[in-house]
Amino acid sequence: MTKNTLLNTDFKDLKLFRKGKVRDVYDLGDKLLIVSTDRISCFDVVLPCAIPQKGEVLSSLSCFWFSFLKDLIPNHFITADINEYPQELKKYKSVLTGRSMLVLNCKPLPVECIVRGYLSGSGWKEYQKEQAVCGIKLPAGLKESAKLPLTLFTPSTKADVGHDQNVNQGEIEKLIGKEITAKISKASLDIYEKASAYALKRGIVIADTKFEFGFSNGKVILIDEVLTPDSSRFWPLDQYNEGRSQPSFDKQFVRDYLETLDWNKTPPAPDLPADIIAKTTQKYLEVYRKLTGNELK
Repeated sequence: MTKNTLLNTDFKDLKLFRKGKVRDVYDLGDKLLIVSTDRISCFDVVLPCAIPQKGEVLSSLSCFWFSFLKDLIPNHFITADINEYPQELKKYKSVLTGRSMLVLNCKPLPVECIVRGYLSGSGWKEYQKEQAVCGIKLPAGLKESAKLPLTLFTPSTKADVGHDQNVNQGEIEKLIGKEITAKISKASLDIYEKASAYALKRGIVIADTKFEFGFSNGKVILIDEVLTPDSSRFWPLDQYNEGRSQPSFDKQFVRDYLETLDWNKTPPAPDLPADIIAKTTQKYLEVYRKLTGNELK
């Protein structure tokens, strides 16, 4: 771990609610404290190294999108200003500043809402075999990275450990009901379309992404992280060409490096070379700058 990076938090006087692959979440009663560390996970395995400033990008970019999208659907964001945090958190100011946010404590829905605008990743692999993505039939002759004829909502179940499972919309309806399924499907597609149109103007293609939703006071709201390099594929528009894999501003860069190694994608994960770590930080910072128009403080 290098100077000014954070792999783990250990706030002994706070109640740890959940330790995710990247974020540590603390229970403050009606609120949660979400801390984005500099951990990175690939193939559902957390790597042993830290990516400098990664947590700051994840937290700051989510804050940007929560503000940008709030007219479409309410969200759980309260503040990222340490001066507005409860008094008991202020002693951790040096750790929390720039990489944390205070959010509503709500009940998450057990669904990952994946939206695909382009044919890539596991979708491309399935299309080559089945001419379908998550069971949705597509026209013949599409190329890798092609823009899809229609934006697809392809939900999956959430797994704390291991892989999420792709399921069809009917299975989600059985899990949470038709009305809620229709609501989160529409919200996911609406969010993607608004964010994608904005990103294109900033020179970024959002190929696909995932959202999470929860219940607060009986209403469905947007939660978790939003449109970050961890949850999305971001491609540079000026280098986009269908028919091949694309350069990216996300952790696909790290996945591509790991694919060159003799590693079976199970723990323990290998460490990353210094140049791969530095280039990953650079990509995260660049996409933040392109999307927000600001340098990360």
